[in-house]
Amino acid sequence: HNLAIGVVIGTLTAMVIFAKRVAHLAHVTAVADPDGTSVVYSVTGELFFASSNDLVGQFDYAGDPDKVVIDLSAAHIWDASSVAALDAIETKYTQRGKTVEITGLNDPSANLHGKLTGELTGSH
Repeated sequence: HNLAIGVVIGTLTAMVIFAKRVAHLAHVTAVADPDGTSVVYSVTGELFFASSNDLVGQFDYAGDPDKVVIDLSAAHIWDASSVAALDAIETKYTQRGKTVEITGLNDPSANLHGKLTGELTGSH
């Protein structure tokens, strides 16, 4: 009987369907340095709350060499959950005595990452 309720429910439903469709559009590819001293992970796609949940599980924390580079030149960070996921990845590597370098951030992603990194607790 209330059109506004129908519009809100329809909008929320469309948002959930969209999030499920694009949740797995972020891909991670690892390329090890031939000398075995480093590995470069290339991340492609859109990083936001739905896709960042899978991001943390796509790295080989125990098996990677001491230097890890995460190249985000083909990705875009949209929200705080993505920054929290990157923080969690860095923390997991740091706990194993490994260094992480994040490269290739576009300007909006770099600004968001710069503002929020290290500020989010209880992430992943």
